[in-house]
Amino acid sequence: MRKGFRSLVSLLCCLLIVFVGAAIGALGSINAGSFYAELARPPWAPPGSVFGPVWTLLYVMMGVALWRAWRRRVGRDTGPALVLYALQLLANVLWTWFFFRWRQGGLAFAEVLLLWALVAATIFSFWRVQRLAAVLLLPYFAWVSFAVALTYAVWQRNPALLG
Repeated sequence: MRKGFRSLVSLLCCLLIVFVGAAIGALGSINAGSFYAELARPPWAPPGSVFGPVWTLLYVMMGVALWRAWRRRVGRDTGPALVLYALQLLANVLWTWFFFRWRQGGLAFAEVLLLWALVAATIFSFWRVQRLAAVLLLPYFAWVSFAVALTYAVWQRNPALLG
């Protein structure tokens, strides 16, 4: 019973870490809905209402992935994997600030490329630590891949708004 409780507490802590990151990112996107509506977007861009539910699901999966990797904290591969995870979470938070708050399209694009590389590196690192943790990050990687293309397309269509 006690082990199960500790496991549940560690899962909740991992989810809290991820959602605190999400909340910090959300502070940078307080006016994201109205700003996104102003932007010239490619025809394949999703409506703004899609982002909240998608990110919520991805953040839950990211938190569970962190928890699964954290539980395997033995071995020399775990430490670097968790550092990569922390770096990709930081990059995730920063993208929102570059794009929505500071309206720096070029920096947001460079930053989302960095995020993409960090997520890929985290997946490879997690694969060595706990394979299901790596698999749980694959939808996130797919979404960030989409975000790379979308960030570039929107930045190119809006030079006045995303200087």
